[in-house]
Amino acid sequence: MKLETANPVRSFKARGTETVMARLAESTVAISAVCASAGNLGLAMAYSRQRRGISVTVVAGAGANPVKLNRIRALGATVRIVGGDIEDARHLARQMADIEGAFLVEDSENLDTCEGAGTIGIELVEGAGRLDVVLVALGGGAMATGVGYVFKRLAPEVEIVCVQPRGAPAMALSWRAKSVVETDRIETIADGVAGRRPIPAVLDDLLAVADHVPLVEEQSIIAGMRMLYRHAGLVVEPSAALGVAAILEDRSRYRGKRVVTIICGGNVVPADFERWVFKQGDG
Repeated sequence: MKLETANPVRSFKARGTETVMARLAESTVAISAVCASAGNLGLAMAYSRQRRGISVTVVAGAGANPVKLNRIRALGATVRIVGGDIEDARHLARQMADIEGAFLVEDSENLDTCEGAGTIGIELVEGAGRLDVVLVALGGGAMATGVGYVFKRLAPEVEIVCVQPRGAPAMALSWRAKSVVETDRIETIADGVAGRRPIPAVLDDLLAVADHVPLVEEQSIIAGMRMLYRHAGLVVEPSAALGVAAILEDRSRYRGKRVVTIICGGNVVPADFERWVFKQGDG
């Protein structure tokens, strides 16, 4: 396991936002930034802005994780809630950037976020020894494309498997079709990877690095969260369990191989975690 939760924002996202904010602070482009987020990107933006004097507004959908939103506010960023889901939040964030002149940080489309996430791949190549497969949670695509690019350049023999929940399959469907496929709803507990409308340029990057993009069921995600808690003592959000879920659903594919899964986030509502991990059957 590559653990990305033992840091101040409890997810891998600050790798990208530190890259974005450091470069923004050195430029004269803007002194404010805006992003749309289900929570983790916004939290990382709020953290990375603190010592750089950059104001940050995070736009979130109505159903966004309240634990993440409260931490964003506590770190001094502004939260703006919009009716609808993450795609509606992205639309408003783009409008705000156009009207107010703020720097738009679009996870995955902004290459700094991919570059930051790619450092996970560098650490794995340099420190994990022989690997056969890397399992990456697939949402907007920053981690998948960043990590995938590193492996294709430095260890191309390693298979890159990017995992999405069946209830939010837009990027996986687009990868399979080799063109953008939009969906009309999101039905997954894995809010950190939920989207309906892939960014074309990001899909192009994903097509270049992903070897396999499976879809997993909700019960497999919950089973993965339960296993990570019971066997590794980890409290993770659903997105972080996608890799384990993929193994559970296709054991023969990974049998006998040396596999790493990236544990990408631990920002979960405690009551939700308790309900999923402790109060459900074995699934």
